[in-house]
Amino acid sequence: MADKEDLTRFGVAFPTPLIEQFDKYIEEQGYKNRSEAFRDLVRKTLLEPSALHSEQDVAGTIVMVYDHHISDLPIRLMELQHEAHHDIISNMHVHLNHDQCLEVIAVRGNLGRLRHLHQQIQVQKGVLYAELSVTYVDELNKMASHHSPRNHDHS
Repeated sequence: MADKEDLTRFGVAFPTPLIEQFDKYIEEQGYKNRSEAFRDLVRKTLLEPSALHSEQDVAGTIVMVYDHHISDLPIRLMELQHEAHHDIISNMHVHLNHDQCLEVIAVRGNLGRLRHLHQQIQVQKGVLYAELSVTYVDELNKMASHHSPRNHDHS
């Protein structure tokens, strides 16, 4: 937790209906105060893929829902993932119903490449939903490039 010296205080003006909605949200989420909720929202916003530079190394997920009955779509999606195998850590495949599948692909690599992979998935006929979500920015990767991010000791 940050010391008081590390905190910067500032005032924010909200329209009454908006702050009432925000207060309801933070209560439902279990926050103790507005500051905690606001900090989390700012952190989340700063990790939006559109807010980051393409050359940054990141980790996150690509989530997609697709109709597996569309001709050759499962094969094409698998080919795209094989082409990006250096950036894919793992994936999970779930059968939602008779027609639709959900895939969650854990990724770590250059944001520009991950955006490209996401775009290639998104434009496939039969892909109903595709989203790239970044959960980590690897700011130290360049300093520790001799350590593989996938081969590290947790002990």
